[in-house]
Amino acid sequence: MATEMQLQLMASLLRRGRTLDWLSAGLTLLALLIGLAPLLNTAAHPLSALLCALLVILGLIEKYWAVRVALDAELFQHLGDSVAQLHGRTLDLDRALGQLGLQPANQAARAWDQRCRGALRLLRMQAVWLLAQLLLAVLIMLSLPWLSITG
Repeated sequence: MATEMQLQLMASLLRRGRTLDWLSAGLTLLALLIGLAPLLNTAAHPLSALLCALLVILGLIEKYWAVRVALDAELFQHLGDSVAQLHGRTLDLDRALGQLGLQPANQAARAWDQRCRGALRLLRMQAVWLLAQLLLAVLIMLSLPWLSITG
């Protein structure tokens, strides 16, 4: 059985995903601005549009994981605030997740340590997609002198 401190700590860790999401959102918006620059009658290279599209796609994938992490952060916080009724609330949570199709029926009786590991896996996935987006952005910046993609 999870303790109040464990649930609060998990909620706090998962809220760090918000910072990752802000960084990804900034990169995604920058890629959109550069990718949409031709609408302002500026010259653009097709490779530039492709790279910007890849940055946006990576940003959208990161956003998917960020939404899942944020949901878990709220759930852990809510459950951590009422740890005395954790068993009953866990059953209610599993029932609600199953009814909404957000959790397979075979995962309903998981222990809290498994749930914590699963939530941390979501946070790691979010970080991996942000890292992929950052690496692509750095590669683009480093390759600009050799690729004339700026028009």
